[in-house]
Amino acid sequence: MSDFQTRRTMMVDTQVRPSDVTKYPIIDAMLTVPREDFVPDDQREAAYTETQIELAPGRVMLEPRSFAKILDALSIQPTELVLTVGAGLGYGAAVLARLADFVVAVEEDDGLAGEAEGRLASDGVDNVAVIKAPLVDGAAKHGPYDVILIEGAVETLPATLTDQLRENGRIAALFTEGNLGIVKVGYKIDGAVNWRFAFNASAPVLPGFTKTKDFAL
Repeated sequence: MSDFQTRRTMMVDTQVRPSDVTKYPIIDAMLTVPREDFVPDDQREAAYTETQIELAPGRVMLEPRSFAKILDALSIQPTELVLTVGAGLGYGAAVLARLADFVVAVEEDDGLAGEAEGRLASDGVDNVAVIKAPLVDGAAKHGPYDVILIEGAVETLPATLTDQLRENGRIAALFTEGNLGIVKVGYKIDGAVNWRFAFNASAPVLPGFTKTKDFAL
């Protein structure tokens, strides 16, 4: 067993399972996908730590615990179409690809999008399409989606994204409320998204998801 394989097993045993994530497909995906292949080359040794990894200014890869708990809350099925927003270098998309039928991964940063496409191809992931587009726009032409996952924090979530969610679909986002970060899962019922608390976490707010400031004269 390679050193990275050993670290991957330790990540699951010490960060994922103790967080009450027990669904076999999630455990199997996180044991299988080589996280070290989806971080900046100079941070491979930190790939399995319990902290967020910076991918670009203001952009991070979520720590394993938070990412696994989001997947657990979404309960993705093997027949489903998934949209992931803020794909970074493609780790989330690679894991999702093992859970879903097909994944559309949106990334607006030129460098990250190109790298994600190359890294996913190098790892033989063939059921992910990387789309270079503003994160807030999503990828409507490929939807509607059974599941939408936002890989970063938001202060506000535009209707352009929730409109891409299929009826009875699920969406997960990390809402920043003051100093508090709250992951919520939304369920689309009769055209409206009903949100439920999942757990607390934190991450930088993604580009385009900041609330417009009101200025008083």
